Amino acid sequence: MTQVRPARRDAWIAAAYRSRSWLWLVSGVPTAVLAGLILFVLPPQQTLGNLADWAFRLSPFVFGVVTVALLPLRRFGPPLLLAAVVFYMGFLDTGLVLRMLPYGAASGEEQDLLFQAIYQWILLTVTFVVLFGLLGYRMGGARTTSVLKVGIASILVVISGLNDLTFWFSYDWPDGPPSHLDYASHIIVFTGGPPSIATAVVFMVVHLILAVAVLALPLGRYVEQAVARHQKHVVPAQD
Repeated sequence: MTQVRPARRDAWIAAAYRSRSWLWLVSGVPTAVLAGLILFVLPPQQTLGNLADWAFRLSPFVFGVVTVALLPLRRFGPPLLLAAVVFYMGFLDTGLVLRMLPYGAASGEEQDLLFQAIYQWILLTVTFVVLFGLLGYRMGGARTTSVLKVGIASILVVISGLNDLTFWFSYDWPDGPPSHLDYASHIIVFTGGPPSIATAVVFMVVHLILAVAVLALPLGRYVEQAVARHQKHVVPAQD
């Protein structure tokens, strides 16, 4: 039984390896559907209600990383990179300006409501920046496993709360810096309440350590060994 499971796992890895030319569609479709649902169907929100909400909002990012990692190596590289720049200038940049203009003209509760749309758009831009970097890395010849590791490590940095702490440190608070980060809802869903500065620092450090650990994983070697083991068992059976 213990030998069957590794063999079955190796078979799955080998099958995925053989199907890598089109496998990106398996994650690409959910990426597009979930991103469209969050951006154009559901109302924008700045705060997260629970872990399920956190996972749902993060899912297009994760699927996007997998999709870029699985893209056929160097195929349509220059057109894809150029299309990404066009997407940024024609959609992301314009969309941000269109959301900032009414925000600047509003006040009070209306301004708070409009800021949620800006915040969501900034998160989309952050996701795009990471995926654009991964796309360049992949089209430059990086292996799927290498892109996956960099992508997952980048996600860990994005959700680490680094920007929340740098904002807390850099902003000129009228009444002095607060002792807790009431605005860091992606940390609150884990801590159960606004984290103290010390808690936020620990949260960030743990995520950064995990990011470095992910980069150090021998994922490429693991896949190669799994494919080799599977071929070793299959080829004699075919003979």
